[in-house]
Amino acid sequence: MQFKDIIEKKRNGEKLSRDEIEFFISGYTAGDIPDYQVSALLMAVYFQGLDREETFWLTDAMKRSGDVADLTAIPGIKVDKHSTGGVGDKTTLIVAPLCAACGVPVAKMSGRGLGFTGGTVDKMEAIPGFRTALEQTEFEGIVRTVGMSVIGQSAHIAAADKKLYALRDVTATVENIGLITSSIMSKKLASGSDAIVLDVKTGRGAFMKTQESARQLAEWMVDIGKRSGKKMAAFITDMEQPLGKGVGNSIEVMEAIDTLKGKGPEDITELSRQLAGYMIYIGGKAASHEEGVKMADRCIRDGSGLKQFRAFVQAQGGNPDITEDPSLFPQASCVLELRASGSGYVSALDAETVGKASQLSGAGRAKKEDPVDLAAGIILNKKVGDAVKPGDLLATLYANDGEKARAALQVLESAYGFSEQPPEKRPLIFDIIE
Repeated sequence: MQFKDIIEKKRNGEKLSRDEIEFFISGYTAGDIPDYQVSALLMAVYFQGLDREETFWLTDAMKRSGDVADLTAIPGIKVDKHSTGGVGDKTTLIVAPLCAACGVPVAKMSGRGLGFTGGTVDKMEAIPGFRTALEQTEFEGIVRTVGMSVIGQSAHIAAADKKLYALRDVTATVENIGLITSSIMSKKLASGSDAIVLDVKTGRGAFMKTQESARQLAEWMVDIGKRSGKKMAAFITDMEQPLGKGVGNSIEVMEAIDTLKGKGPEDITELSRQLAGYMIYIGGKAASHEEGVKMADRCIRDGSGLKQFRAFVQAQGGNPDITEDPSLFPQASCVLELRASGSGYVSALDAETVGKASQLSGAGRAKKEDPVDLAAGIILNKKVGDAVKPGDLLATLYANDGEKARAALQVLESAYGFSEQPPEKRPLIFDIIE
């Protein structure tokens, strides 16, 4: 088989066979096919597309290009949750303990943040002593005994994806539905869970800017998961403004703890209970999504979700006392306030701009190797729909570098829009794809 023939076939809009896709992924992973030829194929795919069958074959080949976790030794239906990325999205830290408290095991591999979106691994490392790098046997042992574990993604999971994504990034071939789907789902399928609930974000702070593109991605990912024998569902949710009030690593963990105590912001509480409810249902512990939501609510009210979170933190080396003493988190030396200059209502709060301000403060990274300031970030004291008058506190920015803080505050100010009348309220959840 000649790789040039595969490039030509896709360039002409023909469907690739499973064998051809296997040849492509195995050869590229092994280093036998050069970047310049793969770049040509990626561009052909970008323009000609992949159908769902080709996308399934590509996803499966990418999944098998590295380690595939075997979680069969863990009793029960293992459920994973994946978000396509957003600003202020700390739902994993809330839904996983709620699910585990209801008897649904959660074995999750998460990533680090890049650009204006945050990463769960960075957030967990804001907890003093917490370990995100565990051997597979320890990871599985914690899931068996505690009910949940969250670790960093192994470099050996879906090895082809790491090479392909780096090439897509520099060849302007990222935005293709088949390539996006295979990139996300190859890693999720290799993680070994039996069921996956996806949170597909849409809006200014999301990768998929429109509801139409988010729906298409959700439908493709659910289809690929089902073809792979997994139980699947995808929520399409709003990311026009940040989720919750906290943006940043320590700040988001503290807000997740507040939510488990029943004191979280309305939007993060509602999305978390809905996601957890579906995970409890798909994990076989509830007869319906609605019953799952009620079970999640009960775990917040009776404190069992928070107790589960403490046990999880302790099992991975973290200090569980952070649930009662926020001063144990890394602290920022520089605190700046953004205040309103006029009266009216907050009509817009651009999630991407808030994310960029948080990144500038030190809470995010521009390159994968950049360090993050775990204490840096933003608390949004006013969000869309809130009334304001002159002098009201709009947001509080935290950093350990005064110059970075002042630059971030200027960007943050541009994220806010105001109107004389209350804006129309946007739905938090647009749809659920099953």
